[in-house]
Amino acid sequence: MIDYGNKRTIVGAHYGMRDWLSQRVTAVLMVLFTIALIAQVLLKPGPLGYDLWAGIFAAQWMKFLTFVVIFALAYHAWVGMRNIWMDYIKPAGLRLVLEVFTIVWLLGCVGWGIQVLWRL
Repeated sequence: MIDYGNKRTIVGAHYGMRDWLSQRVTAVLMVLFTIALIAQVLLKPGPLGYDLWAGIFAAQWMKFLTFVVIFALAYHAWVGMRNIWMDYIKPAGLRLVLEVFTIVWLLGCVGWGIQVLWRL
């Protein structure tokens, strides 16, 4: 067997287009959700308080949409943070620790968000 001296360096998983597209799709989803939420707040009469917020999130469709947006936000954050860790943290062990911490933190945030949502 002939060794041509191919010394390729693996520098990442090359998720490029998928990451770019997922960041755009989740961002658009979050913007649309924000616009819908602002519209609901502005269209509801009465003072801005717990009763108004509870009324907005009482509808099942709003809970479902919020549930989807919570996951979209977590995925958006994961892709961004993973790319930051891959680009700027060179020691593999430290990068792994930071990625695991990021996953645990984001799962905790998703769990907390769902808990708050279902308490309303």
